[in-house]
Amino acid sequence: MTELQTTFTPRARRPRPKVVTLTEAAAERVREIMASAERPYIGLRVGVKNGGCAGQEYVLEYAEQADALDEVVEDKGVTILIEPKAVMFLLGTVIDYEVTRLASKFVFKNPNETDACGCGESVTIEPAKPD
Repeated sequence: MTELQTTFTPRARRPRPKVVTLTEAAAERVREIMASAERPYIGLRVGVKNGGCAGQEYVLEYAEQADALDEVVEDKGVTILIEPKAVMFLLGTVIDYEVTRLASKFVFKNPNETDACGCGESVTIEPAKPD
């Protein structure tokens, strides 16, 4: 009897979509903020926390280091670290930076957002459904 030999060749994985992306305006503003920060940071940490009248709030803060389970996204010269528990809430989100006559702010355009409070400080987000 002949011995059957099998070899396993892993197929190439298709590129994973980025959890979040930045508009050019947002990327430029983040680069400006990072350049003038008091100390060097490796990137911007993005997350979601419970709070506000709609139930959840977006969180942006400087990141000094990547945590072991962070999702790391490189976009337009900016390193974005996403907290593991926030990934399913942020899938497909575009972060923009808007300047109006009265304010300048980062704006999250999140397809998983189902509601927002009147003041715009908190949102309701449903986790993304796996395809």
